[in-house]
Amino acid sequence: MNTADIASEHAARLAAADPLLPLSEALDDAGSTGDAPVFEVVKGDSGASGVSARTEVAPKLSDSLWRALVEHRLTVRLAGSQSGEVFADLLTRWDEHLAKVAAPGDWDTAAVVIRPSRDPIGSAELLRHGFAPVRVLAVRPADRLAAPGPAAEPGVRIRPAEQADLDTAVGLHTELLRYDAEFGGATLRESARELFAADVAKQIASSSPALWIAELYGQPLGLLQIQVPPDSGWARQYVRAQRVGYLSSLHVAEAARSSGVGSALAAHAHQLFDEAGMEVVLLHHALANPRSTPFWYSQGYRPLWTHWQRRPAIR
Repeated sequence: MNTADIASEHAARLAAADPLLPLSEALDDAGSTGDAPVFEVVKGDSGASGVSARTEVAPKLSDSLWRALVEHRLTVRLAGSQSGEVFADLLTRWDEHLAKVAAPGDWDTAAVVIRPSRDPIGSAELLRHGFAPVRVLAVRPADRLAAPGPAAEPGVRIRPAEQADLDTAVGLHTELLRYDAEFGGATLRESARELFAADVAKQIASSSPALWIAELYGQPLGLLQIQVPPDSGWARQYVRAQRVGYLSSLHVAEAARSSGVGSALAAHAHQLFDEAGMEVVLLHHALANPRSTPFWYSQGYRPLWTHWQRRPAIR
């Protein structure tokens, strides 16, 4: 079995497992560069191939809030009746590589493998190598969107964010980040409030509202932020659809929990996406979050991609 055979069988298996996954490409066509380490294991009718990529962000960039500063990501293709076994060998080879290039014990380094959620092959091997399923990219197809629009929630009013909402929005964003940081996929950095303030100011100044505030009996206690094309164009690579919306943030202050504010914000978001003609909506959430995971799946979302992470990359 050669690299082309592995890629072909891998693509066929994913297409059968989930029709919303994008078409799988061979690794040399999937954005790998000539200096990226490539690994391959073949045993009988089974094979695993992978390419490792290293990325780094500065702590004063907004991306640093949702990842480690240095991330080593392995893109994998699996095939054959012993896919799990060859994947285990591939992970061992990758670990040997990481031991040479990553600082042991550095919390701001992470090893990440993103796997299709409906393709469980290799999950046991990832667990044995110290990875945990930390984050999910979830999808909600358009055929689940309610056409008539959301029902009114007593006492809840949703409106575009205004300049007077800047401190409230920054506070809600920071509260969400602090909570998500408990589950390993986010990092509360000193620059967080400054970064959120700059983004909120930009959203408020935009001519097309993308940041919304929910009031409960006049008190601003909820926040919603969305992206539609062209801003959400980056998300198209993760799903087989042309018009893709992205739900960036939805958070409700502790004082408004179980009041209907969260459901009202979700319904408002789906109405906006529906009006914009989105085929699917994507969002990220922390898998271990006991609030967001059941909430989003009750709203019609399901896992599409699962981010397996080991942080630090080398312990």
